[in-house]
Amino acid sequence: MFLKLKSSSISSLFLLIYSFMIFPLTCYFIMKDMCLLIEWNIMNMSSCNMTFSFILDPISLSFSNVVCLISGCVMMFSSSYMSHDPFLKRFTWLVMLFVMSMNLLVFIPSLPALLLGWDGLGIVSFALVIYYQNMKSLGAGMLTVLANRIGDVMILISIGILVLQGHWIITLMFDFYLSTFVALTILIAAMTKSAQIPFSSWLPAAMAAPTPVSALVHSSTLVTAGVFLLIRFFPFLSTCSFFKPTLLFISVLTLLMAGIGANYENDLKKIIALSTLSQLGVMMMSLGMGNSYLALFHLYTHALFKALLFLCAGAIIHNSTNTQDIRSMGMMFNQAPLTISCMNIANLSLCGAPFLSGFYSKDLILEISLFEPTNFLMVCLIFLATGMTAAYSLRLSFCSLWSNPKNIPLHSKHEKDYYINFSTLILSFCAIMAGFFLQNIFIQFNPCPFIIPFLYKMLTIMVIFLGLFFAAIMWDEEFYPKKMNKMKYFFSTMWFLAPISAQPLTKFSMVFGTNLMKSIDQGWLEILGGQGALMTVSLVSKKNQSIQMKFFNFFISLMIFTLCILMLINYSL
Repeated sequence: MFLKLKSSSISSLFLLIYSFMIFPLTCYFIMKDMCLLIEWNIMNMSSCNMTFSFILDPISLSFSNVVCLISGCVMMFSSSYMSHDPFLKRFTWLVMLFVMSMNLLVFIPSLPALLLGWDGLGIVSFALVIYYQNMKSLGAGMLTVLANRIGDVMILISIGILVLQGHWIITLMFDFYLSTFVALTILIAAMTKSAQIPFSSWLPAAMAAPTPVSALVHSSTLVTAGVFLLIRFFPFLSTCSFFKPTLLFISVLTLLMAGIGANYENDLKKIIALSTLSQLGVMMMSLGMGNSYLALFHLYTHALFKALLFLCAGAIIHNSTNTQDIRSMGMMFNQAPLTISCMNIANLSLCGAPFLSGFYSKDLILEISLFEPTNFLMVCLIFLATGMTAAYSLRLSFCSLWSNPKNIPLHSKHEKDYYINFSTLILSFCAIMAGFFLQNIFIQFNPCPFIIPFLYKMLTIMVIFLGLFFAAIMWDEEFYPKKMNKMKYFFSTMWFLAPISAQPLTKFSMVFGTNLMKSIDQGWLEILGGQGALMTVSLVSKKNQSIQMKFFNFFISLMIFTLCILMLINYSL
C-alpha cells in the first residue's frame, strides 16, 4: 500500500511524523529554557578554521515544528489538488527543498551559513512561482526573485562589514563602531523578504504559483523569514536608536495599505495575500514596539489560520471550474459546508474573534500598543487597519459564500476528497486551539502583568464589530465602482507600488540597453572597428582614384618632361 502512495502523500507523511516527533523535544526545551549551540569543525588549517554551527533553542524548535506541521497538511492537500499534474514528483521535490531551506534558516545562527537557507528560499520560490510556465508567471517570478535579491545583497554586505568583528554568530553579536550599518542592512534584508513598503508589490504577484505553494509561502516560510531574522537579531538591533521608530512607521503604513487594498480587490487569492501583508505589518509593528516574543507568537498563530484560509480558498477554486474572481461565486455554503465552515473559522481568527487563536496574539499586541507610550497617530492607524481587516473578511464572505449564486448552474460541488478534508480539519483544530495552548506553554509569550482601563480592553472588540458593521451596511455591488477610476486604481495597485515596481524599472532597463547598443555596439565599436577601417580604406582608395583620373594628362606630361630632362642630362654628360 505504501508503494502505491503518491510522492506528495509520502512527503506529507514524513513531515507530519517529523513534526509530532520533535514536539516533545520542543516542550522539553521550552520548560527547561535550554539553548544548545553546536559547532562542527569541518576543517582546521593553520590559523584558518572552517566551522558549521547549529542552534537548538525554544524558538528554532517550535518554528520548525509549526513549519513542518503546515507543510505536511499542504502536501496532503496537494495530493488531491495537484493530482492531474503530470510533474507531481518535480513539484514535491521543489516544495521539500523549500521546507529544507526554511529549516536551515531557522537552525543556523551564523550569517554566512544562513545564506544557504536565505538564498535557497529565494531560488526555490522563483521555481515555484513560474511553475505553470506562462508569461504572467514568468513576470511574477522575476519580480519576486529581483525584489528578494536586494535582501540577499544586504546580507552579503553585512557579512562583509562583520569581517572586522571576527565572527558571525547571531547570538553573540556585540556593539562595535559599524553596528549602525549592520543593523540597517539587516533591516532592509528583512523588509524585502517580509514585503514591507516599498518592497510590497512582489507579494500579491507571487499568487501566480499553485495554491498549495501560496498556502506555504504566505503562512510560514518565505514571508516570515524576514520577521524571523529580526527576532533572531533583536537583542543586537534594539541597541540601535533608529531601529524601532523606523520599523514602527514602515509597518503601520504597510498594514494600512494592505487593509485598504484588500477592500478593493476581487481576486480571491490576492485578497488573502493582502491580508497576509497586513498581518506581517502587525508582526513588524510588535517588533517596532520592542515585543519580539509577541511578534513570534502572532507569527505562529497567523501561520496556522492563514494556511487553513488558503487551503479552503484552493478547495473553492478547485470546485468552481478554476475561477478566482469572487464576483462569479455565490451560495458556496450550500454546496461545500465543511470547507466553508473551516474558512469561516480561519476568517474569524484573522479578524481576532474572541477565543480563537488569532485573538490571543493580535489582541495582546493591540493592548500593548495602548499601554505603552506609542505615538497617538500610529495607534489610530493601527486600529483603523484592524477595522479594515474585519471589513474585507466580511466582504469576502458576502461575495463568495452567502450571496446569490452567480456561477454555472450545472456545476456541482463535492466534498468527498479525504486528502482535502483531513488537511483542513487538522489546521482548523490548530486555528481554534493553538493560541490558548501556545500562550500557556511559552513563558515568554506572557508579558509582565499590566493594567489597562475597561474601555481600552474593549476597544479592540469594538473596532472589529465596527468594521463588520460598516462592511455590512456599505456592502453593495454598486458601492465598489465597476469601472476603474483614479481612486480605485490608486488603492487596488497598492498605492501605485505595483506599476512603479515593474514598469519604470523595465522601461529604464530596456531604454538603457537600447541606447547602449546603439552608441557602443552599433556606434563606437563599429567606427573604431571593422566598419570604420573599411570606410577609411574605401575613402582613401576613392580619393586616390579621383586624383589619378583628374590629373591623368598632367601625369603623362610630367613623365615626358622628366624623361626629356633625364635625356638632356645624359647627353650633356
